[in-house]
Amino acid sequence: MKKILYFTKKIHLFAGKKLYFNLFGMIFISLFEGVGIFLLIPLISVSGLLNLNLKEDSSLNLFNNFFNGLPNNLGLPVVLVIYTLLLILHSAFQRNQTRLNGEIQQGFIRHLREETYRGVLIAKWELFLRLRKSDIINSLTTELNRVGAGIQMFLQFITSLAFTMIQIGIALFLSVKLTVTVLIFGVILLVFSKKFLQKNNKIGNQTVELSKAYLANVSDQLNGIKDIKSNTLELSHINRVSSLSKDIENNTLEAIRLRTNTQFIFKAFSAILIAIFAYVSIVMFQADSANLMIILLIFSRLWPRVTSIQFSLEQLNALLPSFENIIKLQKESASVAELGEYLYSEQKRISIRREIKCINVSFRYDTSMPVFALRNINLSIKANKTTAIVGPSGAGKSTLVDIIMGLNQPEVGLVSIDGSKLTRHLLFSLRKSVGYVPQDPYLFNGTIRENLIMLESSANEEELWEALEFSSAADFVRELPKGLDTLVGDRGLRLSGGERQRIVLARAILRKPTILVLDEATSSLDSENEWKIQKSLEKLRGQMTIIIIAHRLSTIKNADQVIVLDQGEIIQFGEYNQLAADRKGMFNHLLGKQLEATL
Repeated sequence: MKKILYFTKKIHLFAGKKLYFNLFGMIFISLFEGVGIFLLIPLISVSGLLNLNLKEDSSLNLFNNFFNGLPNNLGLPVVLVIYTLLLILHSAFQRNQTRLNGEIQQGFIRHLREETYRGVLIAKWELFLRLRKSDIINSLTTELNRVGAGIQMFLQFITSLAFTMIQIGIALFLSVKLTVTVLIFGVILLVFSKKFLQKNNKIGNQTVELSKAYLANVSDQLNGIKDIKSNTLELSHINRVSSLSKDIENNTLEAIRLRTNTQFIFKAFSAILIAIFAYVSIVMFQADSANLMIILLIFSRLWPRVTSIQFSLEQLNALLPSFENIIKLQKESASVAELGEYLYSEQKRISIRREIKCINVSFRYDTSMPVFALRNINLSIKANKTTAIVGPSGAGKSTLVDIIMGLNQPEVGLVSIDGSKLTRHLLFSLRKSVGYVPQDPYLFNGTIRENLIMLESSANEEELWEALEFSSAADFVRELPKGLDTLVGDRGLRLSGGERQRIVLARAILRKPTILVLDEATSSLDSENEWKIQKSLEKLRGQMTIIIIAHRLSTIKNADQVIVLDQGEIIQFGEYNQLAADRKGMFNHLLGKQLEATL
């Protein structure tokens, strides 16, 4: 119940007045239905179809006498006109309530979607290192849809609850004894239903975990589809998804079995209850026919609503784990929020005048583990100079660049720019100053033009082609049927790896950055295009600060300084020729290995 109350609080915080208007609408709808039931007595009486023989002290007698006091030719028309007006008003309120329910449901889902997505995007890079991308996607799609269904269940629950309370109030007005008798049975039924609510919550948690696992498997397999097909691994991956699909099927069938069992028990119990109630009312309480008829009518309509309350509570408990999943993601994002207050403010780019420094920087991806990805890093990257970072795989090269760009923050030590510590205030300005080309270039599913201007929307045609010329991409783009307006496909798969890398490099240059970071940016290029880009980079020397991560050491011959990393520590630094001449050093060893590989 605590979870449902928390869910209610969240909806109330969002909907506010709309939720109260909705509740008032439900109350009026229930009152119209109650008055409509009361009108059955004068309708039967003035029509002369039955003689109800109402007791003098009956609550219905006063209501009935009002209509019997009307002239004979007016009684029936007045009753029918009032009944018709009540039906019209009931339909009008119900229409407005349905619309309001839709506004609350869709508005709350939009609010959750935007709040969650915004929180994810402004979170630090560590969130994406900690969580699977597929889990985030699952939360923003599947679980949000389930929350939408949960809101519908919640509103249905409130509707049924309001109707039940009004009808119970009318029944108490007619007969306290009969109504209390029924309510005792109802309370017993609700207490008995508690174990069903717990089972539904358990099934809901299983549904969330299965949904995550399914999306993670499908995403991983589609991302690696080339490897799967190249190594004939289709069958093993089909079997893996088939196994998950079977678990999802069993989970869904278990939920259906639980729901149908509950409905059967409630309906069977309701039938028995109505029979007992009728017997007790006639034999023990000697209720008059009119009172008994109205109360039986009320409770015959009320029990389906009680069943609806139970069903809504069960469904809510099954869907609440999805809501908890969304809230958990929001809290995790908020705990590592990074740029929220700077997103909508204009930030100037940083112009580095002297240097970027790392002072005693140490960093761990998992602070509970003793292994450091970087340890005691002290280095200076001079303004408008080219710095190369090399080392064996796993040495910490990309981690160091992530620290310099502010994607990760040091556990110990600091990063400074021209003597000023890199704080959150400077972080957004730094990001706007960086042109980043990753080892695995990523293009969005759009045209080449759209991929280029996403970072610099004001760029004109001439600037686009200049950037393409710089990255040696202009020639192949001109040969494409639609040139700049050619679609690149999902993740740019219609282009070769080298073509994708050159487009991403052009995009980085188009931004006119003050810091250019190349993370193995030429690894997918042939020798000729690699040579062209090296020549282009030479033209940039002295104009911007360039940081290059390189495995192919031939690409960094002209670097102003080379930093050699191994196991998270700087073991050498200096000029290319100086390090190459040190026969005992790591750099000379790496050069030798590459030379052997080319022979």
